[in-house]
Amino acid sequence: MLSIKNLSKTYDNGVRALHNVSLEIPNGMFGLLGPNGAGKSSLMRTLATLQPADSGAVKLGDIDVLNNKNELRKHLGYLPQEFGVYPDISALAMLTHLAVLKGISNAKERGEIVEYLLHMTNLWEARKRKLITYSGGMRQRFGIAQALLGEPRLIIVDEPTAGLDPEERRRFLNLLSEIGEDVVIILSTHIVEDVGEICANMAIIEKGQVRYTGAPRSAVAALEGFIWERVIDKTDVHHYEDTFKLISKRLFAGQIMVHIHSENRPGEGFQPVKPDLEDAYFTHLYKDMHTADG
Repeated sequence: MLSIKNLSKTYDNGVRALHNVSLEIPNGMFGLLGPNGAGKSSLMRTLATLQPADSGAVKLGDIDVLNNKNELRKHLGYLPQEFGVYPDISALAMLTHLAVLKGISNAKERGEIVEYLLHMTNLWEARKRKLITYSGGMRQRFGIAQALLGEPRLIIVDEPTAGLDPEERRRFLNLLSEIGEDVVIILSTHIVEDVGEICANMAIIEKGQVRYTGAPRSAVAALEGFIWERVIDKTDVHHYEDTFKLISKRLFAGQIMVHIHSENRPGEGFQPVKPDLEDAYFTHLYKDMHTADG
């Protein structure tokens, strides 16, 4: 269990990245969902001991994360949003080198672990290729391989599928879901589908604050009967934004498809629609934004 209590962080330029963030994260896949700039990466960097917090507490089991950074790092696997590698080194050589840095000193054991991880991430056949020749998806899978060195208890992956094509995205998500339920795995992303597909629990974060925490299916179930859909002209968007609780809009055959949150049919032409996680995500963002606005 990863326990986060009242975590806050404000940068020197005055930007408040985190404000009293509290979460209880069990073993398994946990999705941290929010728009760009919501504070997700700030939270991930703080949990990974890459930056200090201003206040609050974080515990992984009996490890005091904020005050015992070196102990936490022994149990941490981290794939940051920007994962750099030495481009002219093979995957085999690089992973072996990282295993040494991780403290796996026995050569036989190290070789077996490296081989296992390269097979697990489907990179064994390409193990001797230079990392510069890897596709984006292959580099991300290599990133997971290095994150799994040392049998971590906490694994953090930050925006791992951004920029991947659909096939590589599916392969990467399948890999994450196969890692198991014996460790805490935090998937930080702005891609709603990623969380809905593989995470048993999630949180929505916006402007450094937690807007929702719970199971994705519970967030969706709570909206049954409250989501309405209609196609409108582009020129009418502002009217619908001012008149209704418009939670999302997207292009549809040259027009705009809008989703409205309402207890009753909001007007002529609206049809009820089965909610999905995207509806839940935007509903929580909309609700808190307008609550803040008064």
